[in-house]
Amino acid sequence: MLLKFTKMHGAGNDFVVLDGVRQHVALSTEQLRLLADRHFGVGCDQILLVEKPRHAGADFRYRIFNADGGEVEQCGNGARCFVRFVHDQKLTSKTEIVVETHRGLIKPRLEADGRVTVNMGAPVFDAARLPFTDGTGGINEPLDVAGETLQISAVSLGNPHAVQVVENIETAAVATLGPLIEHHPRFPKRVNAGFMQVMDRNHIRLRVYERGTGETLSCGTGACAAVVAGIRRGLLDSPVIVATHGGKLNISWGGDDAPVLMTGPAISVFSGEINL
Repeated sequence: MLLKFTKMHGAGNDFVVLDGVRQHVALSTEQLRLLADRHFGVGCDQILLVEKPRHAGADFRYRIFNADGGEVEQCGNGARCFVRFVHDQKLTSKTEIVVETHRGLIKPRLEADGRVTVNMGAPVFDAARLPFTDGTGGINEPLDVAGETLQISAVSLGNPHAVQVVENIETAAVATLGPLIEHHPRFPKRVNAGFMQVMDRNHIRLRVYERGTGETLSCGTGACAAVVAGIRRGLLDSPVIVATHGGKLNISWGGDDAPVLMTGPAISVFSGEINL
C-alpha cells in the first residue's frame, strides 16, 4: 500500500496528516504504530485523518490516532493543522470550516496572519462524563499517586485532563508522575496529565504527558484545560498566553458555558509517500 502523507506541527506537537477524501485509508493498529514510529516510520505524536463528513452541516470528518494506534476524541493542535492542510490541499476555500469529531462539531478558522483559531466548545467538569470516578466536579480534587496526594483539576475539552499546579515545570516529575496519572484507576479511560506553572495572571508555562503518546512539546487541549482550571481556581484572567516547550498558544475563556478559543500556529514541514 502506497500512502501519501503530509508531516505538520502545531507549536512542536507533530502529526502525520492523511487525506482520506481523495485516497482510501484503512490502517490497522500496527500500521498506525509504524507511521508514528520515529525510527522505522515517518514519526509523529499523532496521526490525523481527513475524511468526508457523515452528518449534514459539516465540511469534513476529523479522526485522531495516538502513537500507540489508539483512536482518541480530540486534539487541539491537530485541529489547527487540519485547517491548514485542507486549505493547502485545496479541499476547501472557506476560512472557517465545520469539522465533525468523535465528540461533536468544532469550528476552526484560518486567520489573516496564517495562525488558526479553534472554537473548542465549552469545558466539561462533570466527573461522570470524563470519566473520573469518585470525582465531585470540583477544581481541587485530591488524587493519591505514588504515596502522595496531588491536588488536580479534572476537566474535559473533548478529551480528559488532570491539571496540577507546580512551582517549576522544568523540575516537575513529568516523566514519573505522568504515566501514573495517565493510568490511574480513577480515570477508567486514562487521562492526559498537565503540569502548570503560573507566571502571572495572564501567562503560564505548561508541560503535558499525553495518554497513548507520552510527553509532547505542546498539547492544545491541555493548554485549554490548564487555562480553564487556572481561571476556575482564581489564579488566571482571560486571555492567557500558554508557553510550552514547542511554542506559545493564546487561550481565552469567558467562564461557565462559554466556549474556549485557542489561537496558534500550524506549519507544514514536508510531504511524501510511504509504502505500508
